[in-house]
Amino acid sequence: MTIRIALSKGRIFEETAPLLKAAGIVVAEDPEVSRKLIIPTNRGDVSVIIVRASDVPTYVQYGAADLGVAGKDVLLEHGGTGLYQPLDLDIAKCRMMVAVPERFDYESAVRRGARLRVATKYLNTAREHFAAKGVHVDLIKLYGSMELAPLVGLADAIVDLVSSGNTLRANQLKAVEEIMPISARLIVNQAALKLKRGEIQPVIDAFRKAALREPA
Repeated sequence: MTIRIALSKGRIFEETAPLLKAAGIVVAEDPEVSRKLIIPTNRGDVSVIIVRASDVPTYVQYGAADLGVAGKDVLLEHGGTGLYQPLDLDIAKCRMMVAVPERFDYESAVRRGARLRVATKYLNTAREHFAAKGVHVDLIKLYGSMELAPLVGLADAIVDLVSSGNTLRANQLKAVEEIMPISARLIVNQAALKLKRGEIQPVIDAFRKAALREPA
């Protein structure tokens, strides 16, 4: 039986590749260069499909891929329906943060019960966070350039992933609240795990061994 692993280009692929290699799986082509969306590996029974990061859980949920690697942020928005999440791979790490313009007094606004306009693509996560704090917000769905929203008056704050913080600083923004740490998870289609356990379980075990390996 063929096993398909769903990955996204960029940081997820780059940081998953060493884990795949440690699991005995070497991708035949670089997805940043190749135009192929289904890429073979050194194992005839394993292939990698390249999809948008936000689509990885959907491909795995519906069985188009047996396994995948997706960030916790993506999984929270997706809901995780039909997915088994056996392992935090501890890669692609960053933080989900609330950020505001440098001169905006966020704590004061929250204390006085101001209604804030918040731009984000993580609507579910942002809604739950502010509801738990009792903060009233109007959420504005955006897909990119989140930092622009406060600069042009579209929003008072943003909820986005922050790694180094350089982009925030370059746009006169500051992180004021951490919602949660984010890292990438290995996800598995539940039906595939039952039907192909003999093929999939060794791959999961190899990922686990590679991910938990102590640094030299």
